[in-house]
Amino acid sequence: MSAAEQLKAMKARTEKFIGEQEIAKRLEAGKTLRVKLGVDPTRPDLTFGHMVVLNKLRQFQDLGHQAVLIIGDYTTRIGDPTGRSDTRPVLSEADIEANAKTYLEQAYRILDPKKTEVRRNSEWFGKMSFLDALNLSRQMTVAQMLVRDDFAKRYQEQTPISIVEFLYPLLQGHDSVMLKADIEIGGSDQLFNMMVGRDLQEKDGQAPQAVLGMPLLVGLDGEKKMSKSLGNYIAFNENPKDMFGKIMSVPDATMWIYYRLLLERSEEEIKSLQAQHPMEMKKQLAVTLTDKFHGTGAGAKERQEFETVFSKGGVRTDMPEFTWDTLSAGANDAGIVDLLAATGLFPSKKEVRRLIEGGAVKIGDEKVSDPALKISRPTSEIVIQAGKRTFVKVK
Repeated sequence: MSAAEQLKAMKARTEKFIGEQEIAKRLEAGKTLRVKLGVDPTRPDLTFGHMVVLNKLRQFQDLGHQAVLIIGDYTTRIGDPTGRSDTRPVLSEADIEANAKTYLEQAYRILDPKKTEVRRNSEWFGKMSFLDALNLSRQMTVAQMLVRDDFAKRYQEQTPISIVEFLYPLLQGHDSVMLKADIEIGGSDQLFNMMVGRDLQEKDGQAPQAVLGMPLLVGLDGEKKMSKSLGNYIAFNENPKDMFGKIMSVPDATMWIYYRLLLERSEEEIKSLQAQHPMEMKKQLAVTLTDKFHGTGAGAKERQEFETVFSKGGVRTDMPEFTWDTLSAGANDAGIVDLLAATGLFPSKKEVRRLIEGGAVKIGDEKVSDPALKISRPTSEIVIQAGKRTFVKVK
């Protein structure tokens, strides 16, 4: 592709492209770009929100440039303050290392591992002296830091901001200096941090990196950014049933955002798809994404099960099975809350009670409305439905 064609592809589906003309000149000179994406292993799972930036990094690989995935095993000890109203909890080194391992396994579902340079920022921060850290800190002022919306808001509300949080943008920026990055990719909420990298590179005498700000993927609620803390996320490691079901639960308007950012469909393609029935389009979206993470055929299987349950009033054929004695510890009767909690399919008894009180639990065709309900040992198998997607067979 020509430099102009590559530039057009790079700009697709971005919100901000700072330094575009600089990159145009490097492309025209035939330079292979070093393109940086940093992830902090704060949790064990990547979500579809990460897929937006990973898709963009994969695009650079396909264009023949060098993708650099940096695992922030050192910056995780601080915690990115972006969008935070409080200080992040500190993770242990063992948790960080375990999370980092799973991040790579998951990232390679999108990226080509043979074309990915993987670095950890502990490589350089672990060797820094305190004097080095002080010299890095001199590169920015408190006034510059308070330009950030989240810092400014916390300062005005007199919510504590630790000094170490002020260091985070500097550390992320220093990564770009060490990697000699030409471009940094991140969510649009990362613009401040990425611009710090651009400034630090110039002070170091390097050509400054361009900054690609990607849209933030909205979650299942169709309103807020996809986030584990909000519970509105889909994880890469979600089982096929839950992945398919969660995608089917998104609002119709959100579905087209997923087509655009996750499946990378063009505006022309989306306009054509919007002429078709939205339910069919949502099923096709769910099939395609489920296949992507669980292999060809997984999506079609889940679609069949979904249609059996929701379109034809049936029940899932692949539901987990339990014996009565396993769940009730051999008792002849058991409370519905204790029985469902014993399956291990729910995060807590509180969640089971919430489902019952919300009218989302059925035994056979009978809705359960009382969390104190006790069930006697069944003479044959029974099927309990809890929520839209969870079915349990008790023998």
